[in-house]
Amino acid sequence: MNGKNLKDLEPGQKARVKKITGNGSIKRRILDIGLVPGSEIEMERYAPLGDPVEIKLKGYHLSLRKEEAENIILE
Repeated sequence: MNGKNLKDLEPGQKARVKKITGNGSIKRRILDIGLVPGSEIEMERYAPLGDPVEIKLKGYHLSLRKEEAENIILE
């Protein structure tokens, strides 16, 4: 999964966060909700139109917009 971001995962796939990119406010929000490098995530599902995406992180479900998901680089 080298070089992929969160929006490239299929439902049911798991991955580990490698890096968070993006500008200040988006990056800070992502880090504040617990998506930090080394975190393991699982893609739950996409909304019917593809936005938002729902992931499972540390035992809870989290919805992210496509723009935010593109900033999460996976191992």
